[in-house]
This record gives sequence, C-alpha cells and structure tokens, in this order.
Amino acid sequence: MKTETTVISREALEQQLAFCNKIQAYWHDRDRVPTAYVETYGCQQNEADSEKIRGILSESGYAMTDSAEGADVVVMNTCAIREHAEQRVFGNLGALTHTKRRHAPQKIFLCGCMAGEEKVVERIKKSYPHVDGVFSTHHLWQFPQLLHRVLTTGKRSYFTEDEAGSIAEGLPQLRDHTLKAWVSIMYGCNNFCTYCIVPYVRGRERSRKPEDILAECRSLIETGTKEITLLGQNVNSYGKDLEENIDFSDLLVKIAEIPGDFLIRFMTSHPRDAGKKLFDTMASNKKIAKQLHLPFQSGSSRVLKAMNRHYDREQYLELVEYAKSVMPKLVLTSDVIVGFPGETDEEFEETLTLVSKVKYDALFTFIFSPRTGTPAATMEDPTTKQQKDIRFTRLCALQTQISEKMHKNYVGKTYRCLVDGVDGDLLTARTEGGRLVRFEGDPSLIGSFVQITIDGSTTWSLTGTLKEDR
Repeated sequence: MKTETTVISREALEQQLAFCNKIQAYWHDRDRVPTAYVETYGCQQNEADSEKIRGILSESGYAMTDSAEGADVVVMNTCAIREHAEQRVFGNLGALTHTKRRHAPQKIFLCGCMAGEEKVVERIKKSYPHVDGVFSTHHLWQFPQLLHRVLTTGKRSYFTEDEAGSIAEGLPQLRDHTLKAWVSIMYGCNNFCTYCIVPYVRGRERSRKPEDILAECRSLIETGTKEITLLGQNVNSYGKDLEENIDFSDLLVKIAEIPGDFLIRFMTSHPRDAGKKLFDTMASNKKIAKQLHLPFQSGSSRVLKAMNRHYDREQYLELVEYAKSVMPKLVLTSDVIVGFPGETDEEFEETLTLVSKVKYDALFTFIFSPRTGTPAATMEDPTTKQQKDIRFTRLCALQTQISEKMHKNYVGKTYRCLVDGVDGDLLTARTEGGRLVRFEGDPSLIGSFVQITIDGSTTWSLTGTLKEDR
C-alpha cells in the first residue's frame, strides 16, 4: 500500500478539463445532447464524490437523467463497507446488461470503494463484459480521460492503480441541492479498525488546505446555502498532516466566522480524537449544530480492543458525559456492530447497558460483515447467525423504545428549524439536532429558518405547527 499523498497539479487538472471539451465536441459532431445517470451507494462521502462525477459529466455536455434506461453513460458509485452492499451492486450491475442491449451506445462505469478492491476489479473483467470502465476513488479526477478513451476507442479501461490517495482541487461539481451542501475536508483513514476496509480502498488520511475549504464554504454561503456538512472518515483527525498548525476545532471556528445565517454539521467523529476542545467549540458557537455522531461500535472494552478502536468503555462514557454537560440539548447518534467475532452474550449485554445509559436519539445498527483483507475476517467466530439475529433484534427494540421516549419530550416545545422540502401536503424541516419535522405551511418557506412548536411525535419524526411570530 502506497502512503505518500499525491497533490494534483493545476496543469494536470486542466488536461482533464480539456478531455471534457473533447467529449463535448464528440457529441456535438453527432448532433445530440447525451444523457447520464449516476447511482450512489453508501456514505455521505460517496454522495459528495457523485456530485463531482455529475459535475464532470455536465462539463462534458451530458444532461442528467433519473434512470439508467436509455442513458448514454451510467456510473455506479459503490460502497464496500458490508458484503450485502457489494452483492446488491453486483446484482444491479448485472441488470444493466438489459439497458445496454436496448441502448447499444450506453457506456457503463463502476467506481467508488469497491473499485479499490483488486478482487472486485478482476471479477468485473472476467464476469461483467458489458462494463466499459472502472476507476477507484484515487482516480476520480481522471474520469474525463477514462470516459474519452472509452468513447473514442470502444475499449474497456481501468484506472485502479494502488495509491495512497490524492487531493484534487477545482473539479467541477454538480450538487444535488442548493440549500444544503456536503464539503469534504479530508479523505482516507489511518485508524485501521480490524473490521473496516476503508483505509485499504480510500487510502491514508489527507487534509485539504484550510484556505480551500474556507473558499468553498464562503462561495456556498454567498449563493444561499443554509446548511453545510463537513465530511471525513474521521473529521477529528483534520490537520494532522498539514504544515499549518490547525486542528478540526480551529477549522470549525474559521468557518463559523464567515458572515451569514447558516448551520455547520459534521461527520464522522472518532472517539479516540474527540475531546473537550471540540465539545467546547461546539457549545460556544451558535452556528455549529448541537448534533454529534460518535460511533461506539461495542459496549465491551475487550471487544473494542479487538476492533482496534483505541478507547475503552469508560473513556467513551466520559466523553459523552462531558459533551452533554456543556451541551444539554445535544442530539447524539452512534453506530454499533452486533456479533463481532468472539463477542459473548455477556459482552453484548454490555452494549445494551451502554445504550440504556447514554440514551441515543438514534442508532445505526449493523450485524458484523467480514471484509476480505481485514484482520477481523480471519478471526474465529463461533457465534451463529441465529444468535446474532436475536441480539440485533433486541438492540433495535431497545433503541426504538428510547427514541420514542426522547421524541415525546419534544412535544409542547418550540424549535428553530430549517425548512428543507415537501412531503405530500406537508412541508419538512430539520431541528438544529437534525430531527425531521413535518408541518403545514407555504412552500415559499423552503430555505428559511422558522420557529415550529412540536405537537406530535413518532419513533423517527415529529409533527408541528408554525409559530407565526417567527
């Protein structure tokens, strides 16, 4: 695995943009506007990458469509975090043989985290001849060159060489929304949790320069963005690889100092690098949402050590206690893995007691999925699937009870919310803590911060009434 970060030069990026112009000319000679469809799997980082892929396609003259049927280009941006996600991709990729048969000019590309796995690339080469190209996350910036090559030669192409990763500033970006925006502040991961494939497919941690991040955020705010979510595999590690003396908390303050009425969110935080400075920064700044996603993964210290998480149960609980002490209204969510190799019934009970003690607003729960190439994939795992399913069901039932109770506590209170869309006859909004609220109102309110009094709750959402004297 290569470890030296590649910073893509402006000259190299200009060469890629030149390929975009060549692709435009290709379609201009054929006297039609081509269409493209991008399908995204996985995390918010993949969503942000897809916005760049759409930006490249738009710069190349493509119009976006919402279906693979009839599209001239189909890009599947994939996730490798769990086996189920990979099998779903392979199934959907196989189904594209039919769309290509009905529209012969269609070019199909696979990218994202799966494209960083050698075994996946070999499977595509051997078993999916209708796939025209594959590029890993490290080579996303070279997609124009890859697309042009496939269009003009008709030959399959692969940009999947092993790299530590790259930083490419200035790629075109076509965002899904103007109201909300993802902003990647860093890429890759150095943690090497024993169950996780991410460091192997996304490379080592590399931080963007703060001036580039600030320029992007400033541009977004000036054009009407009301909510910015900062992204990184572990945002708390931001700045460790930079010459400048800056950490994630410092970056948050700098972004919050940009003029405008907006909220800053971020994900994901690793407990090993979260601490009082971060929580104090969040607590003291009204532009930073009092929302924290802090994965704990297991309530057992022994299991956490086997996971290579670099903290134990007590340290995690101390972090949560301090965060809640300085932010009493903090909305806290987390990830948890059930059935890690060797997890005993007693250790699973420790997970349940931690959940009961912390009282998360919501949990993202997963049954352990072995990933080839990670240490956990070779660990002895005597627990049966049935036992894991029973544990998973118990955990979900416990969290459902907690979420229902916590949402009931919202009723009768008024919250400042960002109106962000429509759901049938109702408008949708988000509280500062990210809780979904449905209410009656005029669509002209979309994009505004309003005061909403909560009058009803379910496990996963709230209902409310607009406070007229907002």
